[in-house]
Amino acid sequence: MQLTTVSVDLAKTVFQLHAIDQQGKTALRKQLKREQVVPFFANLEPCLVGMEACGGAHYWARKLQALGHTVKLMAPQFVKPYVKSNKNDVADAEAICEAVTRPNMRFVPIKTVEQQAILAVHCARQGFVKARTAQANSIRGLLGEFGVVLPQGIRHIVERLPDILEDHENALPGSLRQLMQRLMEHFKELDRQVVELEREIQQWHRSNEDSCRLAEMPGVGPLTATALVASVGDAKNFSNGRQMAAWLGLVPRQHSSGGKPTLLGISKRGDGYLRTLLIHGARSMVRVVESKTDPSADWLKGLLARRHTNVAVVAQANKTARIAWALLAHGTKFRPDYTPDVTVA
Repeated sequence: MQLTTVSVDLAKTVFQLHAIDQQGKTALRKQLKREQVVPFFANLEPCLVGMEACGGAHYWARKLQALGHTVKLMAPQFVKPYVKSNKNDVADAEAICEAVTRPNMRFVPIKTVEQQAILAVHCARQGFVKARTAQANSIRGLLGEFGVVLPQGIRHIVERLPDILEDHENALPGSLRQLMQRLMEHFKELDRQVVELEREIQQWHRSNEDSCRLAEMPGVGPLTATALVASVGDAKNFSNGRQMAAWLGLVPRQHSSGGKPTLLGISKRGDGYLRTLLIHGARSMVRVVESKTDPSADWLKGLLARRHTNVAVVAQANKTARIAWALLAHGTKFRPDYTPDVTVA
């Protein structure tokens, strides 16, 4: 019996399989341990394999592709409607098998090892940044209990804390001074880790042509450029820039019915980290837009005159994402003086 479609419900140790034959009937329900997955698919004729895009999915997708299978990943929220009964591994595997055969299903591009590696660096850097901020807030809060208030901003921790600890007129107890010294050393270590990871990202950025081209756009630096290149992969997976902006959650949510369109706030779907980078970059553009004279600055100035600043920031982030798609999909360089050729029929 030839299997045409096999779905895999991924896990850490026990994997649930569901397969159908050429007539679409269930031909196999099977559990496999982790070490049994590769031998099983190695002895299987090439077929369509469906999986949810979750932890380890890209690793297994590359493994099974190397064995000659066609692998497709799907977002879990697109698979959930096909679960027919209570949630369990068997029902989940059957739902994945049903979803992967749908003609209008949207699939997740499979990332390369290099893409996953640089995204791991981004993830680690973001974790150190959060820990550094938490450590700074802890130092500021503990000192505030003893009447010592530091100005806002992380840089004031390293600049002012040594003088505070050496000042014997502020009546801080010796045990607290020792504690603050220990916390400051931890803060410095976190800051050092952030700087080193940013240096690694810079090196990857300089070695990647697509990332360098994206960094020529205003509001896009090495962090945003590398995250975009690694997350998007092949931009041609999107039909146009609007689809990529929607994938990033930078378009309005719809709640329409009865022919009456209703648009809400942005959907915030997709990668929250990447969307945050784009919005921060757009906010930096808004801050200096009054000193700019290029055509894109005129568009942003006009938008700021009509709408709230936060609305303009998100709109600019949406525009940046669309331009990034055009640069990646067509392999072109950013032109600040570019104006679209609109032909009126």
